[in-house]
Amino acid sequence: MKDGTELSKLGEFGLIDRIARQISNRSEVVLGIGDDAAAFTPSPGRLSLITTDMLVEGIHFDLSFCDPLSLGRKALSVNLSDIAAMGGEPRYFLLSLAIPPTMTLDFVDSCINGMLQQAEQFGVQLIGGDTCSSPGPFILTLTVLGEQAPGMIVRRSGALPGDKICVTGTVGDSALGLQLLKQGEKRGSLSARHLDPVPRVLEGRALAEAGIPSSMIDLSDGLLADLGHILDLSAVGARIAAETLPLSEQFRHHFPTVTEEALSLALAGGEDYELLFTVPPEKIPDVFSLLNTLGTPVTVIGTITEERTVTVIGPHGTEISLSRKGYDHFSPRDGQ
Repeated sequence: MKDGTELSKLGEFGLIDRIARQISNRSEVVLGIGDDAAAFTPSPGRLSLITTDMLVEGIHFDLSFCDPLSLGRKALSVNLSDIAAMGGEPRYFLLSLAIPPTMTLDFVDSCINGMLQQAEQFGVQLIGGDTCSSPGPFILTLTVLGEQAPGMIVRRSGALPGDKICVTGTVGDSALGLQLLKQGEKRGSLSARHLDPVPRVLEGRALAEAGIPSSMIDLSDGLLADLGHILDLSAVGARIAAETLPLSEQFRHHFPTVTEEALSLALAGGEDYELLFTVPPEKIPDVFSLLNTLGTPVTVIGTITEERTVTVIGPHGTEISLSRKGYDHFSPRDGQ
């Protein structure tokens, strides 16, 4: 819906009303958008899960190649992925926007529409938030609330020596897609993997409710960095076989030979939003059976070890050393 109204004329409360008109409250939502706080009735016998992410223009996204619809979808997806990583069911979300004066209402509308598209797909309702002006950049902060039965929540701290390390889908596509976007290639499946990732909500919940993973995390900062969170909290190590890493056809088209750059993208690129999880060896057949039912590829890429180190083994049995381990917001950047 195109609207030439300026944001400054619409005003903060006009924008909030505009968003609220697009929301239909569920029966569990006692108070939605419009009061000082939202109120909902929790499901009996379940724990609430809460996660939040901030997306900052120039840090998390570049508006020169990121369209507002995809930005809205991705903003919600990265939060849904956190709930998925704990085996939870996402239910509601809160949205806060810091909007520069140069931003158009059409842009904001499209961004909100992207979020609401993704919310409808995953059964999530917007129940509140905040808006304010910003001298720049554009900032989105989303908080997603989910739930799960206490005994079914999967944490990062349960990995044990001998457990197998599994990953859904493919890795490295988003990082390669970002490289292509920066080079001006705005179409194609690799670019889409970066701009509009699909959170593994169904897979995470199914795995958790089947009691399969001993630990789980989503791949946001890179496989090695995110695996490191599991290893630290579980007080274990890991051995990864580089030749087993699941790489898409499109990725292999760009890298017919798996070079150090290709491995760096696959192991440290980040933002794939796949699920990385550990499983007792005897449950591996259950993993394939369950995820095959959902039509989701899954690959065993390594083993949890007692030694608290991470070893990546190449195709000839030699250890591979990578200078880049994953994304860290407070590490120095190139050119900084």
